[in-house]
Amino acid sequence: MALRSLGTTGLQIPTLVFGGNVFGWTVDEKQSFSLLDALLERGFTAIDTADVYSRWAAGNKGGESETIIGNWLAAHPGARDKVTLFTKVGADMGESGKKGLSARWIAQAVEDSLRRLKTDYIDLYFSHWPDSETAYDETLGAYEKLLKAGKIRAIGASNLNAEQLSESLKVADAKGLPRYQVLQPEYNLYDRSSFEGALQDLTIRENIGVVTYYSLASGFLSGKYRSEKDLSQSQRGQGIAKYLNPRGFAIVEALENVAANHQVKPAEVALAWLIHQPGVTAPIASATKLAHIDSFVTAVSLNLSTDEIAALNKAGA
Repeated sequence: MALRSLGTTGLQIPTLVFGGNVFGWTVDEKQSFSLLDALLERGFTAIDTADVYSRWAAGNKGGESETIIGNWLAAHPGARDKVTLFTKVGADMGESGKKGLSARWIAQAVEDSLRRLKTDYIDLYFSHWPDSETAYDETLGAYEKLLKAGKIRAIGASNLNAEQLSESLKVADAKGLPRYQVLQPEYNLYDRSSFEGALQDLTIRENIGVVTYYSLASGFLSGKYRSEKDLSQSQRGQGIAKYLNPRGFAIVEALENVAANHQVKPAEVALAWLIHQPGVTAPIASATKLAHIDSFVTAVSLNLSTDEIAALNKAGA
């Protein structure tokens, strides 16, 4: 499995990160264990989760994904040294005081995540959402303490725009605090405007690693959603409705054309397109069955030509 350097973190990760948001939601613990076993066997060693996953599912309260991963690690001695764990803090956990990026909450939340993950360190700890009520120096100062204590190894931010990320870097440099080393933006062949341009340029200029989420546009880029009636195929169905338009269908057609050239699936081409994008270290993608993981193997080994990339870019422009 080819590895890439993740910004300035010192971490080396595969060109695809597994998204653990499905654990405890669309995948139960037994199936989660099977997926994690298969991922490790195939060399996919980077796993992304968050404290809030999967609070949105009926009967859940948050922490389910981390708990399943922790149980898997406990059942597989030696696995912790082989995997790179990402988790996040800042999303609303549904209880008073349990959200945002204050030093107080970060100090508590990291202990909660470590306990659920059954580990004594997190490889990459993300600020999940911007917090307008907390100054950057307070948040970064809290991370500095965790870095010095060895509880986290690197820090990142999700969902920051170019102005927010730039300001955080200025504060870090001015006050001698740790910088965000990785960005996790929403980015895929359909959703491009929030990352391409100033934000992408900033990450390249500052050597900030990039791991993208919604890499398959909630599954739309798989090509299996063609009409409103298809939305019932997935629990994400209503989130896919916004893609059912002429631009969306043009992108799927372009994916299908390139996929036919390589005798692969459209989703595999969509992931390969991301892997080929300037500044992107790796897309994040989830799986609910073993066949999806086999598709990941195809995606990371797929070499797209300059003409193919240009055709995909044009369709999604």
